[in-house]
Amino acid sequence: MEEITEKVNNLSVTADSHKKNRIQVSNTKKPLFFYVNLAKRYMQQYNDVELSALGMAISTVVTIAEILKNNGLAVEKKITTSLVEVTDETRVRPLQKAKIEILLGKTANFDDLMAATERDGGEGDQQN
Repeated sequence: MEEITEKVNNLSVTADSHKKNRIQVSNTKKPLFFYVNLAKRYMQQYNDVELSALGMAISTVVTIAEILKNNGLAVEKKITTSLVEVTDETRVRPLQKAKIEILLGKTANFDDLMAATERDGGEGDQQN
């Protein structure tokens, strides 16, 4: 199931509009730790991951980033905020929404921590 979801997330209309290491986070579609674990897999594959969100999902992206940082898996490389216009069929005028993009990179001991987590059966994933 996760493989299917990851493949769907990697589909794009144009190659330039969607980076391979970007996760577009929604606060309604998937549970928080789905995104945390997906971000870990992206960092294993690409060495860094870009978390992106609009509006109310911004707090979810910040939480994901903080979980990864607090567990010693990621370091912040770049944070970008902006306003984007979102068009909707039900509205006459476009709506402006806040957008955040957080670029995270692997820590020096990322691979050791991931190996330890896998060895322990994944119990270290959800530390508070």
